[in-house]
Parts: sequence; C-alpha cells; structure tokens
Amino acid sequence: MRKFEVRLTLMILFACLARCGSGQPLRVSTIQLGRSLNPDNTVASFTTVFTPTETVYLSALTTGVGSARLGVRWTYAGQVIGNPEKQVASRTDAVTEFQLQSPGGFPPGDYTAEVFLNGQPAGTRTFRVEIPR
Repeated sequence: MRKFEVRLTLMILFACLARCGSGQPLRVSTIQLGRSLNPDNTVASFTTVFTPTETVYLSALTTGVGSARLGVRWTYAGQVIGNPEKQVASRTDAVTEFQLQSPGGFPPGDYTAEVFLNGQPAGTRTFRVEIPR
C-alpha cells in the first residue's frame, strides 16, 4: 500500500510539473472591459457603456509561458487617444490591466480598444460613451 501511495504522489507531481512547463507560448485568452477592478486586476463590473467622466478599465488575461510586450491602442473617431504598453512575463495565467481616463471627460461616441501582443493583434473590444439622462 505504501508503494502505491508513493507512486500516486509522484504521478500527480509529474502531471503538475508537466502542466506548468507545457511550453505553450504566451497568448491573450480574454479581454475584459469595465468600471472597476478586483484585487487580482480582473474587471469587477463589466460594461461597454460609460459616462464621460468614468475611468475605462481593460484587463487582458494571458495564458502560457514567456515574456512579451502587451499593449492597448485606444481610438475614438479614427484617432489614437492612447497607446500604453507593458512588459509582461509569466509562467502561469496572469492579468494585466490598463486604464483610460480623461480629466476633461470623454466626448460621447464609439471607441475601440485593440490589444496587441508583441505588436501582433490579440483582440478588439468596442465600447460607447454616453451622457447620462
């Protein structure tokens, strides 16, 4: 019985190590938009409609192993209004957050957030700014 327990423990350990070192390249798995963040940087309050004075939060969830340059191109009416980038490195699932703010308020209309991983498109989310009624 003792040998079985040791073998079972070793098989579980091997499976866990194989998963961690799976060698899958880093990729963006999910893009979230919302009004606030959880402590782990995931979006707490999902939405695609914002008021002019709200902060827009974008969380990019990544999976895989590696390091990369993760960026967001924020656009409004065909114009780039922000293009932040962050260097990320991960061996497990991770979350990277970005914020879009405007001290004077955003003009109403349609906006786009394009996410890039090492300069390559990884996903797009659209959202709208509306004046509250």
